[in-house]
Formats: sequence, C-alpha cells, structure tokens
Amino acid sequence: MKTKLKLSLLDHINYPADLRKMRVSQLPQVCEELRSFIIDTVSLNGGHFGASLGTVELTTALHYVMNTPYDQLIWDVGHQAYGHKILTGRKPFFDTNRKHKGISGFPRRDESEYDTFGTGHSSTSISAALGMALAAKQKGEHDKQHVAVIGDGAMTAGLAFEALNHAGIAGTNLIVILNDNCMSIDPNVGALKEYLTHLTLSKAYNKIRRKVGNTLNKIPVVGEFSKDVLNHAKAGLKSAFAEQANFFEALNMRYFGPVDGHDVIKLTAILADLKQIPGPKLLHVMTTKGKGFLPAEEEKTLWHFPGLFDKVTGEIHKKASTTLQPPKYQDVFGHTIIELAELNDKIVGITPAMLSGSSLKFMMEKMPHRTFDVGICEQHAVTLSAGMATQGLKVFCNIYSSFMQRGYDQMIHDVVLQKLPVIFCLDRGGLVGEDGPTHHGIYDIAYSRCLPGVIISSPMNESELRNLMYTAQLDKTDQPFIVRYPRGRGVMPEWRKPFEEIEIGKGRIIREGADIAILSFGHPGNFANDACLDLEKEGIYSGLFDMRFVKPLDKDLLHHVFQNYTHIITVEDGCKVGGFGTAVAEFRTEYKYQADLQILGVPDQIVEHGKVEELYRECMYDKEGIMYTVRASKASIMSLRKEVLTARF
Repeated sequence: MKTKLKLSLLDHINYPADLRKMRVSQLPQVCEELRSFIIDTVSLNGGHFGASLGTVELTTALHYVMNTPYDQLIWDVGHQAYGHKILTGRKPFFDTNRKHKGISGFPRRDESEYDTFGTGHSSTSISAALGMALAAKQKGEHDKQHVAVIGDGAMTAGLAFEALNHAGIAGTNLIVILNDNCMSIDPNVGALKEYLTHLTLSKAYNKIRRKVGNTLNKIPVVGEFSKDVLNHAKAGLKSAFAEQANFFEALNMRYFGPVDGHDVIKLTAILADLKQIPGPKLLHVMTTKGKGFLPAEEEKTLWHFPGLFDKVTGEIHKKASTTLQPPKYQDVFGHTIIELAELNDKIVGITPAMLSGSSLKFMMEKMPHRTFDVGICEQHAVTLSAGMATQGLKVFCNIYSSFMQRGYDQMIHDVVLQKLPVIFCLDRGGLVGEDGPTHHGIYDIAYSRCLPGVIISSPMNESELRNLMYTAQLDKTDQPFIVRYPRGRGVMPEWRKPFEEIEIGKGRIIREGADIAILSFGHPGNFANDACLDLEKEGIYSGLFDMRFVKPLDKDLLHHVFQNYTHIITVEDGCKVGGFGTAVAEFRTEYKYQADLQILGVPDQIVEHGKVEELYRECMYDKEGIMYTVRASKASIMSLRKEVLTARF
C-alpha cells in the first residue's frame, strides 16, 4: 500500500486552469496525488471507489488537453467521476460527497459548470454529447469539443448503439472514449465484451491497420475522380488486409486504439491529436478498475462500493453486532428464488447487470443454466422475459425500480398488452439513500398502477416477500405480477418460514383502534407499527392495516376502515402523486365516504441524497412523522367533538 503523499502539486490545483499550468512531465505526480486523495477520502467517508481509481490518468489528461468547461465533457453514470469533481472546484468539500446536504456522488448540472450533463443511469453520455455537438454546430462553435466517456459495460445498452448510429452521419466534433475495464459492477457479459477482448489482443489487426492507413495517405490525389478512387481503395484495402472488420468504423466512427489508459503522458498526446481531427471519433482506452489499490484491483465487484475501510491494510470495516441481524430484502429474494426454483422447474431468473446488487448471483452460482444476466439492457430484459413467458416459463425479472423506468414501453407493449404473467421483482423500491434522485425508486407504484390487469404488491416484511414470490409463481393468474421491496434490511432475523399462499388483492389487519386508521403499503408499515405502540402510551389507539396490494385493492377491508374510522392516514415509500394514497382517495370518492384522508409519502418534489433515515424524516413518513400526523388528527377529532358539544349545550 502507498502511504499518504504530501500533496505538493494537488494542493495548488483547484480548477483545470491550474492543472494546465503544470508541465506535462508533472502529470504522473498529479495522478499519484489525486489517486491518494480519493483513497484517503473514500476510506473515511465511503462512496464508489474502484471506478474512479481506474480513470485518474484519463481524467487528468482530459482536463489538461480540453478547454473545460467550454469544451463539453460528459461522464457516463458518474461512478468514474470522483477525480473530475476534485479537479473542478470541489476538492475542499469532497468529504461531503453523498452526505445529506453535501455534494452529489454523480455529476449534476446545478452543482458545477464542469458537470455538463446530469448522470446516474448508464449509457446516456453519447446521446447527450452528440446533442451538444449538434447544438454547437448550429451556433457556429466549430472549435468546441464534445467528449463522452463511456464504460464498456455501459456500451451494451441500446441507447449507446442508437447514439453511435446517429453520430456516424452527424458530421460533428465528437470524441467517444471507451473506457474498457471489462466491468460494470459485476464482470461484463455478452458478445460485445468478447469482441472488445479480441480487438485488444489482435496485434496483427492493429499493425496492418496502421500500415494500410500510412500507405493510402501517401497516394497523391488529383481531381474528384481520383478522390473517389482513393476512398474506394481505402475501404477495399482495409477489408482485404485487416484481420477483422472494426465494428465502430463500420458505423463511420474513426477508431483509435487500444491505448494504455494509465499512461497519462501518452494520453495527453493522443487527445491533443484527436482535437485536430474533425468528425466523430472513438478512442479505445484500456484501464484497470481499482488501479493503484491492490485489494480493489483483485476484488473489483467488492470494491465497487466497499463502504469504509482501512487504507493501509485494505480491511473493510463491518458494523459489529452481538444480535442476529435481519437480512437484506435483496438476499431474501436471492435465496427464496432458489427454493422456489427447486420446487418448480419452470422458474428462471433474469437481471440486467445486477447479479450482485439483486442477489440473483446465488441462483447464478447454483443454477447457471436458469439464470440470465443480459448486461445493462433493461428493455431487452423485459422483452426477453415476455418471450420466455409465451413458452410457459415462470420468469422472475429482477430490476431496480429506478432502472425499470428504462423498460417501461416494453412492460406496456410486450407484457401488459399480451397479458403475459411475467413476475417483476422491483428491488430498491422507495428512497435509496446516498445515491440520490437518479436512483430513488419512488415512481413505480404510480407508473404501473395505471396499467390494466397488473397486480402490484409490496411486502411489509421478509416473510411476506417470500409468500408473495411463492404466490406469483403459482398457476393462479395469467397477469403480470409486480413485487416491489426496498433497499436495506427487513425486520425478521428468523425469516425462513414455510411458504404460504397469499390471496391476491387481500390485506390484513395488524390491529384495530379508535377513530384513526393507518393504511400501510410495504415496509413503512413497520414504521407505522412502532408509531402505534408508542402512541398507545399516550392513550392514542390507532388501527393499522397492511394492505399488501395497491392493485387490486382490498375493497372489503377498505369498506371496513371507512365505515369505522373518521380519520385515515396512508403511508407508502413512493411518490404521493398517483401512488397508493391516491388509489385510496379514488376509492373514497367512488364510494362517497366522508372520512378525513391524509397521504404520507414522497412529496411532489425532487428528494436529494442522504442517509435513508434522514430522507424518511425529511419526507415525514418515518415513525416520528407518522406519530406527528396521528397526534394532529387526534387533536382535530377532539377539537371537532368540543365544537359539537358546545353547539349542543
């Protein structure tokens, strides 16, 4: 391990203009200090780690050569952009990264003029950069450069290919840098990964390509006819002599590379040359995720987001606990699908590049022939699931709630309209914490509730998650079935219970009360339960009802509640507009009930990043927020009764 350096150069760099005052020969030391700064800060404060270590040299070279922020630099996703943030004015407060009220872990336009495009989901950089380049062309800014830095994992998404297809004919100054480290969070999969590996190893191809190019460039050109002949000759010779066709050049993207992404001096020279070449270009850069920190180089998935760690020993700090901890919901899913698959040979699992994040890795290890990681391709994951469902398979399509937004059309067109019983397990449903607004899974209830024939459920605890998964794979329905659950731990240390079928569209009574009823959907029911227990000590007895389903609603249970309670509070870990509370409000209107109704959930605003407990508190649906609302309702009831008594007597 490297010991902490005296930041003799980095101390004097606050913005890229300061970096450009350095000599090229000083850049390796800048990179060493920048890498140490990232290690020091993330080890103490947490954050994404390996990706940014791998782009230190590339980041330094880009800001040294490009005239940022005039030249537009777009970082795909943003996991790889910590060095960029440090070099662009945020070094003094980088220790607030991902903290409540601190700087974001991803590039954001409202945070810095150097963050030219907000990123959080992958594969958007080429489209955004091309849009900027076309706008510059319209405005006559012909000297302006536009650079998209995209990881090879992100390159698998359809959006990236759509953008490349357009870029090849757009005639703009666009540089696409393919940061090839063979990783997204888990190792990359698919034919593109194999192609890039072959391309980087094909020394014969690259040698012949250079020789062909040099030879053709020496041929004298006279007149338009000769130019046409030369162009045809170039195409023909490349086809005849190259070991293989280059995919990117087939899309009219001039290809350069592969080059060593950790040689900062060479990178600056190459980027300076690329600035002088007009049109769309792709630079293939080879990097190592976790570069410069041996544990991160060896365990790339683990060190994508390691938490706090000892920078000297490489030991990741784990919270000590003397009691048995409840499991994470994702792990309950991961182990439960294996149990179900052992009982039902029609079950398969699909995820778009989230084997570890969703815990489908357990099934991949045990049943690789029935588990499919399709790469960062949510749209494909959904339609692939639909195709399998037509053949009678029971498909568990496991996608983060916020990523499911990218496959919404496929959900409607390929699943819902065809009434296919795909089981969508939406992980990270609700507020997710430090990743912030790009990753909060707060819209899925609203955007799926409007779809005809879709079953939408959410468990209050681990046992309910198991039973909802069990129910979904039974041959009881031919409808799409959504099970959404939050990031983080549940509430049941002893969670492995025998499977029980849950009647679709039926909730359960946790406790009866007087005057005030709380209707909960999903995990926040636990906050409500704790609130009810504390409120009983104050003499306030609230009813609590775990609805389980937002579609179909348990109308019998709702009739019971509205007929017996004057004040009703709904609680959900999702947006209030169009969500579970809205569904209850629609029920109240349909049946002309007069009970007072208050909806607790995520307000109609962008919720920033922070610890999830801080965000629950901010949105007023943690235990204290529920208690506050119940007390206010109780005060309203008492005031109304006092007015009635006063009027009578």
